[in-house]
Amino acid sequence: MNKTPTKTDIEEEGKITPEADTQKGHLRIKAYVQTLDGSPGVYRMLDKDGAVLYVGKARNLKKRVSSYAKPTGHSARIGRMISATASMMFLTTQTETEALLLEQNLIKQLKPKYNVLLRDDKSFPNIKVTIEHEYPQIEKHRGRKPKGAEYFGPFASAGSVNRTLHQLQKIFLLRNCSDNIFNSRTRPCLQYQIARCSAPCVGKISQEDYGVLVSDAMRFLSGKSTRIQEELAEKMQSASANMEFERAAGYRDRIRALTNIQGTQGINPQSVPEADVIALHVEGGQACIQVFFIRANQNWGNRAYFPRTGSGAEADEILENFIAQFYDNKTPPKQLLLSNDVANADLLQDALSQKAGRKVELIVPQRGEKAELVLNAHRNARESLGRRMSESAAQAKLLDGLANAFDLDQPINRIEVYDNSHIQGAHAVGAMIVAGPDGFQKSSYRKFNIKSENTTPGDDFGMMKEVLLRRFKRLLSEDPDRQTEVWPDLLLIDGGAGQVSAVAEIMAELGVDDVPFIGVAKGEDRDKGKEEFYVPNKRPFALRRNDPVLYFIQRLRDEAHRFAIGTHRNKRSKAISANPLDDVAGVGAARKKALLAHFGSGKAVSRAALKDLKAVDGVSDTLAQTIYDFFHDKG
Repeated sequence: MNKTPTKTDIEEEGKITPEADTQKGHLRIKAYVQTLDGSPGVYRMLDKDGAVLYVGKARNLKKRVSSYAKPTGHSARIGRMISATASMMFLTTQTETEALLLEQNLIKQLKPKYNVLLRDDKSFPNIKVTIEHEYPQIEKHRGRKPKGAEYFGPFASAGSVNRTLHQLQKIFLLRNCSDNIFNSRTRPCLQYQIARCSAPCVGKISQEDYGVLVSDAMRFLSGKSTRIQEELAEKMQSASANMEFERAAGYRDRIRALTNIQGTQGINPQSVPEADVIALHVEGGQACIQVFFIRANQNWGNRAYFPRTGSGAEADEILENFIAQFYDNKTPPKQLLLSNDVANADLLQDALSQKAGRKVELIVPQRGEKAELVLNAHRNARESLGRRMSESAAQAKLLDGLANAFDLDQPINRIEVYDNSHIQGAHAVGAMIVAGPDGFQKSSYRKFNIKSENTTPGDDFGMMKEVLLRRFKRLLSEDPDRQTEVWPDLLLIDGGAGQVSAVAEIMAELGVDDVPFIGVAKGEDRDKGKEEFYVPNKRPFALRRNDPVLYFIQRLRDEAHRFAIGTHRNKRSKAISANPLDDVAGVGAARKKALLAHFGSGKAVSRAALKDLKAVDGVSDTLAQTIYDFFHDKG
């Protein structure tokens, strides 16, 4: 397979001559057809500036590209795309499945205008049971899955996991504390007092009995809750018959908790042990896809997605692209229950099966319980899209009002808001939040550690200069021609005349003269509603206290402040908990633990003599010398 071209390659390939630019789009495409064969592969359509309009895959490149060479018979979306096409690029692959995977990688990398794009692709949380420990811990887990534990999920959100864990602690009394806390306990913690843990840390339960609880919890998470409930009922009856009423009451409470968690799981299908239910609703050029996660015959939550529809793609293409991108970094379940047929279903099913290492089925159910699950998911998709369209209309009105209030020449699609946070110059950070027609775009938020030696600690103006300089230097480097949507239409700066002057200086230095920026100062008595706005070369002004645009700006500023404060606190917490041994080459977790156990603290290690360092188990003479030199060769 040919290598994936770089951005430079794309730009070079995308250049066309003036003569070619006078041709119709379908004629430009037709010229490529004669150079192609019937190989599978990926094609890209580029405009006259070299920007990628569309990425597509083909089982037969020659046949697929030929369909674009016809002057008529295309949908409005495809017609616009063809007319804008100035050149094309091609990559052949060994198989059709390889072409599908490459297509989705390029779509996520290049974000073409006419492709369907999944805009929110976060990982999902799971429940983790650390089975290698003598007394396994149960906790929430997100990210890669190292060995030494069992994982159950995915859950739709952190809230879904937390609710389930809360109930599991009531039922199975498993510990949720870290190994360090577990090893250091000398008496039971509050979790034991409120009957949420069996206190294995201080020997309130034997390892064998705790193992039974762990096994029951894992059986429950695997869908065998009915049998567990029957066993608990038998134990309750036995304890009651033996007049062990306190023990019987404990079993009774666990049965109640188990019944409660079964009741709050929502729709719990009997005939579907493992599936993702995926339903699409399209309206007004926008789309919503609801995904419900069914695991162990239980509904583990749902999430709504609003993919970009590629300027009006059909439902089967939207669903195909969504599924391919959604499972790019996730393992698909055994079945996907779909509301619509997808384009290239056999190819998509083969790609998902290869990724999962087992058969994955794509099913559009017509009757029975599976059809009811899809119908429920589709209803949720329709209602979610209706709410989003209503919110988008209100947001668009606010953005228009903001543009009018500040006499901006163009509509606002992206606002960047900047704020700084520090304590007397320490642990200084800059923060950028982003908002647009769809509200806050949290995936675009950025933090900046203030690190320039030329910035005086506590100098708010200098910090703002550093943040804006780094931000726009990167923009100019990565997208000088402004082909993507990451260039802001407006900057809001938390501050007054001084911050605005600092920003103006940086923008002038970089030659960026077409991005408006406004300073938002708190005004008299730092009171909300009395904000003053600063624009270069204009006198400060204010908006009416009851102006919706003023409330909108306050929300933007408050979100930037929240993000900046949170980022600062995280940085400060890391600094407080940092250990001088963290920076010593060759000292990993095990050796760090041995050194701290021997000397008692990182400070004591830094003062230790070389011979004392050599006496620590696991520390070689060479490493002891390295540690000693690290603390004694400074300055």
